[in-house]
Amino acid sequence: MAVIIEIERLQLYYGAFHALKNVNLSIPENNITAFIGPSGCGKSTLLRTLNRMNDTIQGVRIEGDVTIQGRNIYASDTEVEFLRKRVGMVFQQPNPFPKSIYDNVAYGPRLHGVTKKADLDALVEQSLRSASLWHEVKDVLKKSAWSLSGGQQQRLCIARALAVEPEILLMDESTSALDPISTTKIEELTRELRQKYTIVMVTHNMHQAARISDRTVFFLNGEVVEASETETLFRAPVDQRTEDYISGRFG
Repeated sequence: MAVIIEIERLQLYYGAFHALKNVNLSIPENNITAFIGPSGCGKSTLLRTLNRMNDTIQGVRIEGDVTIQGRNIYASDTEVEFLRKRVGMVFQQPNPFPKSIYDNVAYGPRLHGVTKKADLDALVEQSLRSASLWHEVKDVLKKSAWSLSGGQQQRLCIARALAVEPEILLMDESTSALDPISTTKIEELTRELRQKYTIVMVTHNMHQAARISDRTVFFLNGEVVEASETETLFRAPVDQRTEDYISGRFG
């Protein structure tokens, strides 16, 4: 199994607070890797290190290496804008731009130099199809993205992330604000997308991790406690702390 992301000796500080402690982790290509653990354990912080979103937070200090396909993304010559093209992100709350459905999806490609209408049309359709949204919106592409339901808005945000043709998709609790039907659609979509993309997701929902992820990583107090195939971690955890968490003794 090819490894696409390698994290070695990663330490992250918010000022004096030590948020991530000596994280070592390999993330395989074309898999869904789920990060689980109680609130404040560092899982979203680690997710944001993978496309340098933590750079925008004052007082953050990072040590160690994060490599994607062998290149250290924290090297001085890294172009952060290009990195975020390769590593897309979908957030907890759907956050479509105050633009049309079409312009939401076309925004990224335009930013990266795609100007021909035919090319944009093709990218918009392809991305909406990939996000299982095309048939619901193909006749209303000029309508505001805010006219869509919450679940549709989140799939639109996924389409927007896919439109710049990333290799990796980060999903930060991307179904926690959605109803059960929309959650099911996003989960089904995520399983389909893993054929083409590497997906790293943060979830508070252990059942969701068990349902859709290939690998699961359990975090506690800024440390990786255990990382393994999802079925193995849930059926036969090695560390007692993992057992205590998934059996509901804390968290």
